[in-house]
Amino acid sequence: MFFDVQPGCLIEPLTGRTWSSREIGGRVIARMQRLQREGIRHGDRVFVLYGNKLEFFVDVLAAWHSGASLVPIDSRLTSFEIENLARAVMPRLLLVDSASGAAALSGLAALDVKIIDTTAWDVADENHPSAGPIRSQAHMDAEALMLFTSGSTGVPKGVVHTHRSLRARWMALQDALGVAAFRRTLCLLPTHFGHGLIKITFLSSVPSMWGLALKASKPPAAKSLRRVHCGSAPLSGLLWRQIQEWAGTQEVFNAYGITETGSWVAGTSVREFEPEDGLIGVPWGAVIKILKSAEPHAPFDLDAPCRDAETGYIWINTPALMQGYYRQPELTAQVISGGWFYTGDIGLVDDRGWLYLKGREREEINKGGTKIYPADIDAVVERFEMTKEVCAFAVADPLYGQNIAIAVVLKDENSATIRALHDWMKRRLAEFKMPVRWYAVDSLPRNSRGKVSRKEVEEYCAEKIPLNLQSILRAE
Repeated sequence: MFFDVQPGCLIEPLTGRTWSSREIGGRVIARMQRLQREGIRHGDRVFVLYGNKLEFFVDVLAAWHSGASLVPIDSRLTSFEIENLARAVMPRLLLVDSASGAAALSGLAALDVKIIDTTAWDVADENHPSAGPIRSQAHMDAEALMLFTSGSTGVPKGVVHTHRSLRARWMALQDALGVAAFRRTLCLLPTHFGHGLIKITFLSSVPSMWGLALKASKPPAAKSLRRVHCGSAPLSGLLWRQIQEWAGTQEVFNAYGITETGSWVAGTSVREFEPEDGLIGVPWGAVIKILKSAEPHAPFDLDAPCRDAETGYIWINTPALMQGYYRQPELTAQVISGGWFYTGDIGLVDDRGWLYLKGREREEINKGGTKIYPADIDAVVERFEMTKEVCAFAVADPLYGQNIAIAVVLKDENSATIRALHDWMKRRLAEFKMPVRWYAVDSLPRNSRGKVSRKEVEEYCAEKIPLNLQSILRAE
């Protein structure tokens, strides 16, 4: 299924390692044999705790051809978070390398998860067999990929894609965009990240990356960069024009996609457009409708569309839609109805058929393109014995766009308790999820129904002075 076309070569820019198409095929066979010797079977799941190295891409194909599902794991997660994900999904294997800190994951043994340090594989694979025919165990409707969008500390929210949905997305992007502009790609994004997994030749990016690149990097001297896509966070018109000037091309596309829809579903592949805030463009292998309701119906009601240029809720229909959230049918039913997916975004489609984003209802914090769910942070803080209440929320950040704050009600508000809470969180939350702004409050504001609203907590804390956390920690 996957070798009906030859893969291109892979290059690691920092090390200079290069694998040809033939080498990739041989290494896939070698990794398949190793996975099968470790007992991998059709339908098993394989956690991979490393990425952005040549072996990761070979392991993707080896797992798929072995009939297994691949689950990329963010290597920045703590052992507490990784074990929580494993407890929910029960993978057969966890693949690590010498940089992954496998010793810290000893708790996985109790879950019957076998940890394989592939460092020896990497060396042995230098003597890989030549590429030959591959007898793939993959089936189109079998689970192929699971990407976690939240729940590393609470109930994991795993987006499940089949081989069919992934293939549908790739074919749609090829039809919409072609391949000519993508012959040679620089992949900067982490491989546990939705569009860090895309392996066609082009530069994929997020807005926060450009904040650094425009200041620290010289423009491409050879003027060879043909196309840039920017996604995962809003791209302003000003930054858009700056990227065009730096890259030396007008083909800088704002790309809109969601993990649940298998990557991009729309972008600015249109002629004669001017960069502007909120502009996305036209659908790529999807049907997009703006409806007046965000509630799924049974049967789904498409009779309440918004007029041209009227703001409403964005719904998507695509053959690349996820199979669902892993073991969460109720959560799946909240966003999917009759094959239509509610994105959680607010926008409009104008009389040209161009999509614009105007806002969102989703709770996640978008930190430089990395989505962080505040409920994951709440789940850790709530377990601290001195916590009464907690609410994590987004705050503006000049570099990342958004960052993380928490408002916490403690049983005993003193420096020792705050230091103990900080230590508790550091052992259970990845560093990028740690709040940068802390508020100690007497109580959390609630709405008329008695529920805590993150937006109201954000507004409440905006009028208060945050803790001087650095000073408190230094006094330890």
